[in-house]
Amino acid sequence: MKRSTIKTSLFTLAGATSILAFSSTSVHASGEVNVYSARSEALIAPLLDLYSKANNVKVNLITGSADALLSRLQSEGDASPADVFITVDAGRLYRAKEAGVLQPFETSNLNDVIPEHLKDRDGYWYGLSQRARVIFYNPETVSAADLSTYEDLADPKWKGKICIRSSSNIYNQSMVASMIDADGEEQTLEWIKGLVANFARPPAGGDTDQLKAVAAGVCDIAVANTYYFGRLGLSNKPDERAVFDKLKLLWPNQANNQRGAHMNVSGIGITKSSKNTDNAKQLVDFLTNQQSQQWYANVNNEYAVIEGVAPPESLATFGEFKADQVSLSVLGENNRQAVKLMDQGGWK
Repeated sequence: MKRSTIKTSLFTLAGATSILAFSSTSVHASGEVNVYSARSEALIAPLLDLYSKANNVKVNLITGSADALLSRLQSEGDASPADVFITVDAGRLYRAKEAGVLQPFETSNLNDVIPEHLKDRDGYWYGLSQRARVIFYNPETVSAADLSTYEDLADPKWKGKICIRSSSNIYNQSMVASMIDADGEEQTLEWIKGLVANFARPPAGGDTDQLKAVAAGVCDIAVANTYYFGRLGLSNKPDERAVFDKLKLLWPNQANNQRGAHMNVSGIGITKSSKNTDNAKQLVDFLTNQQSQQWYANVNNEYAVIEGVAPPESLATFGEFKADQVSLSVLGENNRQAVKLMDQGGWK
């Protein structure tokens, strides 16, 4: 099956089921669960609809930006109607935990299916999908033999050749947080200074903009999450497919003595204010079962968090890789220091 066919069929399902999922009435509902989601409706609503039908529970969904939803939870306090909070990046999940809007929880099988490093050590949140933040390059101007680690990006030979998002981006903050854990603060600060010296331009735009800049010859190397590259490969737009075709992906830090590619998650927590906690736990179990994980990975172009789920076709062609096994709780804990070092190193 062609990639474009996979994309079309999945998103047709998303469109069709989302119409049914969240009507204002539910005659036979035995209960409800209220979800605040930083994932867009198309990327989560069909699964919520399937859960609703299978369990006779009405699902009420509110979507918005991750930071806006966290602020809303804080301002609503104990009066918040939200039962479940879905957001992206361990750094944001950590902020939600620290803000006191989540509660620790577990279910009968959740701790058995989610690896230790992909959940909060105190049980406040659990991963739903994984994304890798890796290196992309133009094979016409860069040899993969000259580039193998994140640390290599600070080498002066790449001066004027690297594109990356700003330091305000949570994905970059978490990547730096992982480097603090691996290399220490002093070495990470020196790495940041070297990386900044190699920027082809001041940081601007999102991950897709960095990939497009490499294809356009603005730079030779970019750092981005794999799902953005996967989306370009699935695109029906010739200019976006052209970007995909011009670039190569490099899995960093793959040697036996190295930590592996930096990974992060989209994740889920139950709010402290939840009035429907049993339904919320049931929903978390549903979203982490085998079938849901396969669907979620395919629609989001991400990797599942449980074992036995094959990567979507859009990512399978990128090959197998070693993933960093650092506890994602550490990324949240190191976030403040990561931001401080990025500021000290001149990463705007």
